[in-house]
Amino acid sequence: MSMLTALLVGFGAAAVAPALHRFAGRWTGALLTLVPAALFASFVIRVAPLVDGHVATERYAWAPRLMLHLSLRADGLALLMALLITGIGALVALYANRYLEGHPHLGRFYLFFFGFMSSMLGLVLSDNLLALFIFWELTSLTSYLLIGFDHTRDTSRAAALQGLLVTVGGGQALLVGVVMMGSAVGTLELSQLPGHALQTHPLYPWMLLLVLVGAFTKSAQFPFHFWLPGAMAAPTPVSAYLHSATMVKAGVFLLARLTPALGATPLWESAVTWVGGATMVVGAFLALGQRDLKLILAHATVCVLGTLTFLIGLGTALALHAMVVFLLAHALYKGALFLAAGAIDHATGTRDLVLLGGLRRAMPLTTAAVLLAAASMAGLVPALGFIGKELVYEGALAAPRAPGLATGATLLAFIPLVAVAAMLAVRPFFGATRELPHAPHEGPPGMWLGPLVLSVLGLVLGLFPSAVDGLLARASAVMAPAAPPPPPLKPWHGLNAALGLSVASLAGGAAVYFARDGLRGRISRLRLERWGPGRGYELALAGMLRFARFQTRLLQSGYLRRYLRMSVVAVGGLTAYALLTRARVWPELRGGDLEPYEAAVGVLMVLAAVTAARTRSRLASVSAMGVVGFGVALVFLFFGAPDLALTQSIVEALTVVVFLLALFHLPAYEELSSRPARLRDVGVSLAFGAVMATLLLVTVQNPEFPPISGYFLQNSVPGGHGRNVVNVILVDFRALDTLGEITVLAIAALGVSALLKAGRQKGTAR
Repeated sequence: MSMLTALLVGFGAAAVAPALHRFAGRWTGALLTLVPAALFASFVIRVAPLVDGHVATERYAWAPRLMLHLSLRADGLALLMALLITGIGALVALYANRYLEGHPHLGRFYLFFFGFMSSMLGLVLSDNLLALFIFWELTSLTSYLLIGFDHTRDTSRAAALQGLLVTVGGGQALLVGVVMMGSAVGTLELSQLPGHALQTHPLYPWMLLLVLVGAFTKSAQFPFHFWLPGAMAAPTPVSAYLHSATMVKAGVFLLARLTPALGATPLWESAVTWVGGATMVVGAFLALGQRDLKLILAHATVCVLGTLTFLIGLGTALALHAMVVFLLAHALYKGALFLAAGAIDHATGTRDLVLLGGLRRAMPLTTAAVLLAAASMAGLVPALGFIGKELVYEGALAAPRAPGLATGATLLAFIPLVAVAAMLAVRPFFGATRELPHAPHEGPPGMWLGPLVLSVLGLVLGLFPSAVDGLLARASAVMAPAAPPPPPLKPWHGLNAALGLSVASLAGGAAVYFARDGLRGRISRLRLERWGPGRGYELALAGMLRFARFQTRLLQSGYLRRYLRMSVVAVGGLTAYALLTRARVWPELRGGDLEPYEAAVGVLMVLAAVTAARTRSRLASVSAMGVVGFGVALVFLFFGAPDLALTQSIVEALTVVVFLLALFHLPAYEELSSRPARLRDVGVSLAFGAVMATLLLVTVQNPEFPPISGYFLQNSVPGGHGRNVVNVILVDFRALDTLGEITVLAIAALGVSALLKAGRQKGTAR
């Protein structure tokens, strides 16, 4: 299966999901799960050739002049992400079928879900930055729909809007940065970006800043981290999929892909390292202050996202390899924990950690999954999380600058993370059974299979890391192509400094766990919701809405004359500025070629226009404007365009009649506008007319390009098989434009017909 086919299959599944749900009912999820499962198998087949050095690529022309190609590349990093997206996607699709069983909009959920999955696949497989950006924005849109799936709840809608505004705002910054990169080096292919040319370009700091804003907002880096916990208003399958394994790692993925082109500079290292370090420490401590299982996991995810970004900022081959291993370990254990949290909520009716206890007997399979996943999260032997944490410590110890500070920040983040893992593993399942809203029970297989598979996989890969060693080595090589291959992964690294730090984090985590209640109270007393970045977002949103109301009152007054005046002033002012600054030759007024009858028609049109403006009768004004229209028809006739003259005459006659019929029924005005207002309007009209006349003369007397009329005359017969050039232009050269005009007229006719029909029915009802 080609990569393009994989994308089309995913989008196709999204398109048919609502209809399939109507026919298949409760079997919808089981049938649709086959789609990501098949895609997962197709990507698994690509692993062996990749390890042997064969990178699959596909390229389809899209808009070559804009440097936009649908270039797809399954290198190590892209293939790792594709496996996570499809593999975890299959388990979440099966889980959602039971979690949302009986929901009337389950088909709509799968539409959004598979739309997001395919968009995420397109993002990680794209080798063209513009194509990547398109899929980037599609993930923002589909995640907005998924987060706000429970659209009747105010919290869901607010959380979806918050996530959309933050990520799309960052996406706009990313787009500008991408365009600047393409303009600087002449290519947008990720595998061809010349790092030296970009890093020595005068605009490199701005490119880097814009790209980092896009990546930081998407991956919930400090100070943009607040949107991720807010997104926990989404259903649990959404949280498990988007916010542990896929969407939030898109920003980290982008940083990793751009490391060869933009990295290894002091500006990159400082910005990425400091932001990542701050995020991992802030996320870890905020997790301690939560009681809701999903909020605890969300803040812990922020911590890990900061850790991954921090490792990319360090930039060494060891740190980059640690990033890849830790990314995989986190996706497995966090996906399992999110799904288990949903199963607990589904079975007990609450996610409050303080209210839970003694669930191990009622939910043994969920208990086993959580214990294995929490062990990987804490970094216990022999889980894959242990290997990942060891590598993170080794990368921090070998940091090229301030290794002590890097190691201290890592330890400061991992201690709360261990405590959080203990809270998740111990409090809900051990101790006394508590009074709960629902009698606890193990969920159906579809709800415990996903967390159990992911947690067991984390254990198996910890015991046998060689199974993914080649893939992970190829993934890290994408970020450090010149570095030697990393050493093979081993379950045990021996007695070293990293092991000592790991033991210290376990001991510190245990101490924090026993002091968790006091720490939770202290963190809550900080009132971060009032003074944190989330409060800044609320103030910014409120300010934007106030400005929008002010702007609406100012611009949307409801008076057509004001709209016309503002439009005329804006267009005329900009055109005048362009003429004054860019016009190379000013027009010459020549009257020798003017025939007397042409001058007479021109004078008549001017007098009619003046009459239309000065008369106090609307009927006289419309009649005078009709004289101007018929004068234009005469001008067409004078210059050899009888068909245009005939068309203009017919249209003008109909327009005058329609206006007269409409205006005849309007009430007479008691007062006209004031004299100063009329003088103002006269000035605006004269200025605009002068600007437009000057623009027309400049364009006619100094053409920038040869006229297109010659092309039409030459190709009318051989290309359009018609000797009436105007007709050929309408039906051949401008066929789509004409079709659009016909469509507009048809829609307008249907609207008028519907209004007339509704009016007759209303009259009949009376």
